[in-house]
Amino acid sequence: MTINIILLGPPGAGKGTQARTLVEERGLVQLSTGDMLRDARSSGTEMGKIVADVMDRGQLVTDEIVIGLIREKLDTVEAPGFIFDGFPRTLPQADALEELLAGMGRKIDAVIEMRVDDEALVDRVSGRYTCGNCGEVYHDATRPTKETGKCDACGSTDMKRRADDNPESLKTRLMEYYKKTSPLVGYYYAKKTLAPVDGMAEMDEVGRQVAEIVDRIGG
Repeated sequence: MTINIILLGPPGAGKGTQARTLVEERGLVQLSTGDMLRDARSSGTEMGKIVADVMDRGQLVTDEIVIGLIREKLDTVEAPGFIFDGFPRTLPQADALEELLAGMGRKIDAVIEMRVDDEALVDRVSGRYTCGNCGEVYHDATRPTKETGKCDACGSTDMKRRADDNPESLKTRLMEYYKKTSPLVGYYYAKKTLAPVDGMAEMDEVGRQVAEIVDRIGG
């Protein structure tokens, strides 16, 4: 039995952090749209050539292409479960993903919604930075590195801040999320797969809530 999970929440809610924990502790495979597109572009496969052609022409990759990449991953990667991160973002994408999984004898077992407070989220994201080597996440106020400029986890000094991790950009990204992605909350609630967690809790507490949901599915 495999477990298929969607992590749902606005930018900065902590989806990436929880996904990494599930990958490291549970052996789940994270299906990030951005990573899949980058991998496909350099893979040399038929699907990869299609992705490269679209991106080279400066066009947006269609939902059909992303679904094709997901199908390819599910067909070729053996894992105890998959985490969908960054997809679906819209209701048509959710329908397409459900259709794909049903055709493969699979389903979405839980949609973990990370609920957050917008104003607190702006403060959280504005101080966020990551290790460019291992991806560990830090924050100026709440989780600085023990040694300035040096990653606690791997010792790298390659610290990065996203250019759009600022109040103005985040508010724009939040508006985009609420317009296009937040309808998925009602969609998955109706399907009885929605499992909310307190995304504003301490990181370990959020992880505990997520682990409870995964244990309940796997139990």
